[in-house]
Amino acid sequence: MTARWIAAAALVAVTAFGSRLLAQVPELPPIGGTPNSRTATPPANPNQPPGPPPLTIPGSTPNGDPARLLPPTPTSSGAAADTELIEKVIEARRNYANSLKALREYYQKTGDAKRLQMVEDELRQYHRSSHPVFRLELDVPSPNLKPQYNQNEANELYRWALTYKDRGLGNDLNDNQHRAEILLQELLAKYPQCTKISEAAYMLGEIYESRAFRQFDRAAAYYERCYQWNPNTTYDARLRAARLYDRELKDRAKAIELYRAVLDTETIQARRDEAFRRLRDLGAR
Repeated sequence: MTARWIAAAALVAVTAFGSRLLAQVPELPPIGGTPNSRTATPPANPNQPPGPPPLTIPGSTPNGDPARLLPPTPTSSGAAADTELIEKVIEARRNYANSLKALREYYQKTGDAKRLQMVEDELRQYHRSSHPVFRLELDVPSPNLKPQYNQNEANELYRWALTYKDRGLGNDLNDNQHRAEILLQELLAKYPQCTKISEAAYMLGEIYESRAFRQFDRAAAYYERCYQWNPNTTYDARLRAARLYDRELKDRAKAIELYRAVLDTETIQARRDEAFRRLRDLGAR
């Protein structure tokens, strides 16, 4: 009897230990959340693997409204004719992701492991997909934001995002880039006047430039926000944006403008030398 009791206790202990190990593996969450969903709290222990990022829509406040303090850059009436349709697409993406998340939660509660795996696979594929940004003004916050407040919650989100960014290989790297993007967009949406917005914009620029996204116009816009929100930034945001306009977006005038801005503002000689060489090559010294 005693031996049987000891064996049963050992089995319970092994099962509990295995469950803890599985719980530490971060999953790829959907881009979406219910209006009342709360942001997951970053782990206090730096040695503990981070959990999944928040399940809220980047660019939305808890009540679902856009977290943009200032209106987007005005466009011509003809160019903005598709704005309403684009907003409907954004809302449809949000509703789709939220519906999948609700279905996942239902299967978790009912213990339907087979269907739970199916919905998680669909959520993962949705999250890995590159969703086009049809108009940057509907995605990128205003250039007039000011980093005014040192907010602990924003600082934690930023540190948490960096535990994912550029980590892993293959699909793991791709998934982690998306996780970092969610957290950084969450920071901009919820704390648009915190002191981390410039750094967050730079990191988003790198993420959107990376293989996981390759959205060069979006990357350039976030690099620009980095120095617009903090003109004294130590990041090479002006040079990174200039490279994209020069090499990927083929906007010679904008590239020249930014290379000249590098010469006007940079103190690091290597950055100045690169800007000078490209201006010479472009015939715009």
